[in-house]
Amino acid sequence: MALRASNPLVPKISRSGYSGEVKPARISIRASDNGLKEKKRSFSGFSPSKEDFFRLDLDLTVRDLERLFQQKSGAGNDFSGRPVRVAYQGVRGSYCQEAAMKSYTFCNALPCNQMEEAFKALEEKTADRAIIPVENSIDGQIGRNFDLLVRHNASIVGESIFPVNHCLLAIKGCEKTSIKRIVSHPQAISHCKTRLEALGLEIEEVSNSAEAAKILSENSITDTAVIGSQIAAKEFGLQILEQNLQERNGNFNRFFHLALSPATFPTSSSGNSSCKTTIAFSLENGVSDLARALLIFETRDIPVTRVDHRPNRSRPIRVVKNEEHRVGYFDYVFLLDIEGHESDPKVEKALQNLNEVSGFLRVLGSYT
Repeated sequence: MALRASNPLVPKISRSGYSGEVKPARISIRASDNGLKEKKRSFSGFSPSKEDFFRLDLDLTVRDLERLFQQKSGAGNDFSGRPVRVAYQGVRGSYCQEAAMKSYTFCNALPCNQMEEAFKALEEKTADRAIIPVENSIDGQIGRNFDLLVRHNASIVGESIFPVNHCLLAIKGCEKTSIKRIVSHPQAISHCKTRLEALGLEIEEVSNSAEAAKILSENSITDTAVIGSQIAAKEFGLQILEQNLQERNGNFNRFFHLALSPATFPTSSSGNSSCKTTIAFSLENGVSDLARALLIFETRDIPVTRVDHRPNRSRPIRVVKNEEHRVGYFDYVFLLDIEGHESDPKVEKALQNLNEVSGFLRVLGSYT
């Protein structure tokens, strides 16, 4: 069957201007079949490759990524024995909370209604770290969070990359055969489209799957399941009917760890080749200078591992004048991941050269 979203659970998602901020809509989860009153709340089988050898390869990749990227935020990890206060956007049970708990062994996860509040918690020193999602390997970058990163003074001090695990959550004791509908965030639904079509149930979109899981638990709704995280099951006392509903292998989320101060690492004469540096810059001559900018790193044997762009909010339109007329072009901020620490001599020299052709240049952080 084709996936559809019926009216009772579909939030109206509005966006304000360029910022891309999603405003929460008032939606309701109804449980009329169970005799429960309607309650309004504000919502701010794993399918691996067919070949066994590829499945083994994927399992190794998952383990290696978790090992390489877990608990590696290099700036000042000495918190005097107390839990690390980690701000994240969302309610308890969200994938961001799950990432925070996985990234820090001793973690006091602090939920924030909006991503701006996570940055504010850092600036007001009510949090030691903030963890923000920045990229999904299937859906690409989360542009709004890169915009906030460029605007604020926080530094990237680490990253975590975790495999996506979309779980089918229901009330404890509930049989899968009693489920009539499944609700979740549109992104999770799109990741699980094939499995959901096979189940043949009613599908409804909500703006926050963790909040939906909470409402499901509070109202003991037995005819509805939620696609959510493992930690949502733990937080709200739900059972996991099925794990890894997503249809594609290689589905990973990338998170940045942020702090007020840049990361510091022991240095050696050979430099910090294990470090990664993320930079943001605009170009005086626009996109036509991008090849020249990348050549700066290529000629110094500095690998560029990621290239992306965002609209230049401070100068959205770049006007070029010639003898006959003026032409307007969209202007961009470019985002690069490069190998090496910003203090490495060859990286430092490359950044100096890049600054010569840039409208602005900012190092967002060097980290491992």
